[in-house]
Amino acid sequence: MKVLVADDDFANRQFLEKFFSSYAKVVAVDNGMSAVDEVAKALNEQESFDLICLDIMMPKLDGYKTLAAIRWAEDKYKVLEKNKVKVLMLSALDEDVHDQICICDDYDAYICKPILVDVLEEQLTQLGFTR
Repeated sequence: MKVLVADDDFANRQFLEKFFSSYAKVVAVDNGMSAVDEVAKALNEQESFDLICLDIMMPKLDGYKTLAAIRWAEDKYKVLEKNKVKVLMLSALDEDVHDQICICDDYDAYICKPILVDVLEEQLTQLGFTR
């Protein structure tokens, strides 16, 4: 399994890296532009990510614009719908607040911060991932 963590908060990024590192290859970045770059690189090398944990409020490119760019890249590389990366959005704000202002809602799950291990594990199970 290959996971991309994109979060500008060091503590959240470190928590998620540690959480996934026991069973996945983890790439972690601190902004949306770097996340898009990592996804493009992975698609180009035909080593796509299985899961992206994407913070919404990040510098350079917010999570929704990052997600839109990732979905555009998948379309460019002709990734089949069933093979598209699963995206778990992360935010300190409630999902309803963000859904009113987002430009891309093509994500698979949403978790409000602080991230609780049992909530994260439940979402991963619902997305079809097991430890």
